Formats: sequence, structure tokens, C-alpha cells
Amino acid sequence: MEVQEIIRGGGFASFDGQVLRIDGTCVRPYAVTDTRKLSVEVAEGAEGRLVLLHAAPVEAEIRLALAEGARLSVTEIFTAEAFVSLSVAEAAHSSCSLTMVQLASADLSFSAALDGREAGCDLRGVFLASGKEHCRVFVRIGHNVPDCRSDSLVKGIAGGEAKGEFRGLVYVAPDAQRTDARQQSRNIQLSRTARITTRPQLEIYADDVKCTHGATVGQMDADAIFYMRQRGLSEAQARALQIEGLVGDIVRRCAIEPLREALTEAVAAKLERM
Repeated sequence: MEVQEIIRGGGFASFDGQVLRIDGTCVRPYAVTDTRKLSVEVAEGAEGRLVLLHAAPVEAEIRLALAEGARLSVTEIFTAEAFVSLSVAEAAHSSCSLTMVQLASADLSFSAALDGREAGCDLRGVFLASGKEHCRVFVRIGHNVPDCRSDSLVKGIAGGEAKGEFRGLVYVAPDAQRTDARQQSRNIQLSRTARITTRPQLEIYADDVKCTHGATVGQMDADAIFYMRQRGLSEAQARALQIEGLVGDIVRRCAIEPLREALTEAVAAKLERM
């Protein structure tokens, strides 16, 4: 079943307005499809889950605001060419977790402002670009106060003549001591004509921090493919298994079981065309 059918089929609290307020603990996840403008306010101590589906070519501006102690889990899925600006502002002890999957040409600009002590932000994303598609992911994490944590990992696969692009910045303000920040970009080019560019950056103005960043752009592991072919797999099956090993952990982060299964199927179908 397709992702859009899963969301429409029930189990989700659909929302088509511009301001979503989450109070208390929400049992059902909210689902928003093809929004152009959305503000989400999560009250103090509240918890919520949000699914953002971009299934039409739109430009969208989405703002998330987490009050003290609030928690929000976001799953964002691109199945059409959309240009999205997603920002989150976090108060003390709040936590935002974002899982992002791009299955078509798309442009995501994500920024997080950690404005309260012991706020945390986790991003896990993957883009799959085939043909002449172009996927872009821009990330900026601002550590504006002490004792905050962030962890970003974006993976990319490009085949054919596709292009992928990642740019990331971790900013640590002068007073943001005891910051713990990690940023990684891992990518595979499936053809000689595919191109992925990546540029993770650190901008640090405090001295008591733990910050790391790194990036890799490579090809398929020929030795691993040879090993699997020796055990009876075709080259296509071996390549698919290797790619699934790279991106599977991102998809499995989706905690909503029917949606996770639909995403897994959509990723597998995309990989067959790459």
C-alpha cells in the first residue's frame, strides 16, 4: 500500500489548518499533506507525533515551537518535487526528532534553534535520486545556550545522471558551553554520471564542547558484491542488499508501523529503478 493511502486509511489525526496546537500526550499521530504554511506549537510537557507528506509540487514553510519539556517526533516524506523550509525552536529540556525521506527531486532547508538548556535535536535523513533528479538537504543547528545536544546524519544515494547535495552547519554560540554535537553525511554514487556534493561545517565560539563532523562519498563495495554473488545472489540483488543496509536504519526509525512498512516498500521500489 502506498504512503498516501496509509495516511488516508485511518489511524491518523488529519489536519488541514495553519496552526496546530498539541497539549498533553497525543495517542494518534497527526498527518498533514501538501501544506503550504504550517505552525505547530507543542505545549509545556506535551508529547506528539507528526507526519508531513509532500506529494505535490509545492513550496512550504513549516515552523515548530516546543515549550519547556515538550517532545515531538516528526516523519517527513517527499514523493514529489517540493521546496520546504522547516524550522524548530526549542525551549529547555525539550526534544525534537526528525526522520526525513526524499523519494523524488526535493529541496529541504532545516534549521533548529536550541534556545533552552538541555534541549536536544536528532535528525536522520536519506535521499534517493535517480534519472536526472536533484535532491538537496540543507541543515543548520544553532546551539545558543549551554548544555544542549544535537545529532545529524544524512545519507544519500544517486544513480543515472542524478545529483545530490548536502550542506550542514553546526553553530555554537560563545556562551554555549558543554555543547555535544555530531554531524555526518554518508553517500554512494551508483554511476559515473551521478554526482553528490557534501559540505558539513562547524562554527564554534565556545571552548568546552564536544563537536564532530564528517562526510564520505563513494561507490558500491565491489568486494561485498563479489562475496554475495559467490553465494548465489545476482549482481542486482547484491547491490540492492548493500544499499538497503545503508538506508534501512533511517526508514526503520519511523515508529508508526503501517507507515514504516509502506515506506520500506516505497524505498525498495525506488531502488529497483536506480
